Amino acid sequence: MSFTHLDAAGHAHMVDVTSKQPTVRTATARGFVRCSAEVIAALRDGTAPKGDVIAVARIAGIQAAKATPSLLPLAHVIGVHRASVELDIVDDGVHVEATVGTADRTGVEMEALTAVSVTALAIVDMIKGIDRAVVIEDVRIVAKSGGRSGDWVRQGEIAPEDAR
Repeated sequence: MSFTHLDAAGHAHMVDVTSKQPTVRTATARGFVRCSAEVIAALRDGTAPKGDVIAVARIAGIQAAKATPSLLPLAHVIGVHRASVELDIVDDGVHVEATVGTADRTGVEMEALTAVSVTALAIVDMIKGIDRAVVIEDVRIVAKSGGRSGDWVRQGEIAPEDAR
């Protein structure tokens, strides 16, 4: 098996995608922020000391999707044509889902993962004064579409279009 991000000498390089045709591509990632009942109550009541945690986290995630190439050295600069972040407060934490779309030469899996990760980090930043034991868990790609490899949904996951 050869790794596309390594040159003949084994050094990291950015893969050349200039000859690929742009196609519509989408990726969805999910994660979970596990936190205390005290945090959940503050999130549900809107009484977190730092303000509207959910709104700030959502905007941070969308912004992160657009900033992915600045954070990951081998990620391509692509047009992020849509990005959404959904948050669902449950009894033991917050489910985070990000979907990112483009019409470009490479996929948006890294942008979706970055969006979920930064959304989770924004939640931690805003509630760490209430719960220092908060944990970010299970950040993963759950679905992708488009490109040469086509459509894929992680086994055991509910497809994004069926989750709502």
